[in-house]
Amino acid sequence: MADVGAFHEEEALGKAYDARLMRRLLRYLRPYWWQVLVAILLLMLGSATQIVGPWLTQLAIDNAIPESDIHYLVTLSLFFAASLVAGFVLEYGQGLLTTWLGQTVMYDLRREIFAKFQRLDLRFYDKNPVGRLMTRITNDVETLNDLFSSGVVTMFGDIFTLAFIVVAMLKMNWKLALVAFSVLPLVFFAAFLFRARIREAYRDIRVRLARLNAFLHERFTGIRVVQLFNREDADARRHDDLNANYLAAHLRSITYYALFFPVVEFFTSIALALIIWYGGAEIGHGAVTVGVVAAFLQYSRRFFRPIRDLSEKYNLLQAAMASSERVFKLLDRDIDIADPADPVDLGARTRGEIEFRDVWFAYGTRDDGEPDWVLRGVSFRVAPGEKVAIVGHTGAGKTTIINLLMRFYDVGRGSILLDGVPLDRLALRDLRGRIGLVLQDVFLFSQDVGYNIRLGSPRIDPERVRQAAERIGAAPFIERLPGGYDQELGERGASLSVGERQLVSFARALAFDPEILILDEATSSVDSELEEHIERATDELLEGRTSLVIAHRLSTVQNAHRILVLHHGELREEGTHDELLRKDGLYARLHELQFASPGGVR
Repeated sequence: MADVGAFHEEEALGKAYDARLMRRLLRYLRPYWWQVLVAILLLMLGSATQIVGPWLTQLAIDNAIPESDIHYLVTLSLFFAASLVAGFVLEYGQGLLTTWLGQTVMYDLRREIFAKFQRLDLRFYDKNPVGRLMTRITNDVETLNDLFSSGVVTMFGDIFTLAFIVVAMLKMNWKLALVAFSVLPLVFFAAFLFRARIREAYRDIRVRLARLNAFLHERFTGIRVVQLFNREDADARRHDDLNANYLAAHLRSITYYALFFPVVEFFTSIALALIIWYGGAEIGHGAVTVGVVAAFLQYSRRFFRPIRDLSEKYNLLQAAMASSERVFKLLDRDIDIADPADPVDLGARTRGEIEFRDVWFAYGTRDDGEPDWVLRGVSFRVAPGEKVAIVGHTGAGKTTIINLLMRFYDVGRGSILLDGVPLDRLALRDLRGRIGLVLQDVFLFSQDVGYNIRLGSPRIDPERVRQAAERIGAAPFIERLPGGYDQELGERGASLSVGERQLVSFARALAFDPEILILDEATSSVDSELEEHIERATDELLEGRTSLVIAHRLSTVQNAHRILVLHHGELREEGTHDELLRKDGLYARLHELQFASPGGVR
């Protein structure tokens, strides 16, 4: 359960405006510079239409109506209608274009983030929850989309509107304009207070949303445990509390908005009253016409609208700065495991010789800052075509050896070689393309069975998929599915049993025809009959190939050419099954524990 007082990265607001981040964001608009210019031009023209209506009103009241000039009045009316139509067309065009810009830029940014995710090493994923990473590519990107489609470019429209109206009012009557502008300090003060309050309310919303999402993700993932221990009512109460807090934060934000907008309207009304009071007095002295006062009343209405919009966009800008900081922090992260500058080419096929030379490795550090070694000086060689088994207690370092061989992590000390070439001299695609890996915890995608065997590879046709399934013994249960090889699987293959998922993973490894095969507890969840069938199929596949087999059940590795025994990260023993039993060492004790009685671990 998420700690109520916990601080999440998503809760940080950062600065409301960061010029460095904004410059970097604007770089994403460079490929679309001419669309940006067109959008700004449309905004400028649209803002210009805002001053046409009041000006035509002034001409009608001061000239056309007193002189009863119907023709002039009709002409002014047509111009007024034309300005309305032009404003509509321009607003539609700029709205369409700015939205297109926002979506296109976000498409580019999502592609860049996803490409980065695919290149980051497993150590990064060990430290970052999936929910947080999903937030980067969804919520944060969507916030930036709002900035590009409704903020950055459209701010120009508000600024242009303010500038045009100020110029028009000063040119028409500067004294009356100053009277109208006299309430601006009060408006800016109200906007300042609103900005401070809404910033705090916005942070509150993000904090409580982060807690609610963390709670939901944890409960949905662990729904079996929740139902098994009858925790539904307690979790429902906890959810109600979190949901109520989230609602309260939103209501507080709504309250601030509900206060701010009427306050702006109130000051707008004061400005209108001042215009009527001062303008009326000036009309009596003949210094101002009725048409000018009428025009000023319209200008004042239009003048305060963009001020209110700009205050709202502050909240958007603040969210965008926080989101961009998190996104760029991800994009700027160094890729620890990457291709070498000049990779070695192993040719069409490798011999399959694997060698570990004094390998040390730690996933993290102890409290004293020293590495917490998982492997300590491990050295061994696997000859081409040799089947080597790795056994040991849980935590001995068996799976770590596989992670290092696949170069999911880099060694701390020592080196690992494939055909005499250090792994860090090989391209990752070349290295991993030569190794087939079947894990204990099978991952299947929520697509059809055929896709999960070929993983979308164009070089694996449907016939090859069927052959792999038949050889491994997966074909009978696949063909019993309603859709056969086209049957859609649930999330992580939830519609299949654990054993069936492992059979699909075996068929996947067979279909890719790897030069080196690694089995990591691959038969731990299948029954004895299936295990025997898999062993017969894999024996045929492993013929002439290098293979590493990790297993807790010693019955599955007795036929290996050689067995390596790990204990607390060190290689303690190695030899054949019979040789290790005769040594009467660690392997012999493991064997005795598993086979001493019918209740022993199998």
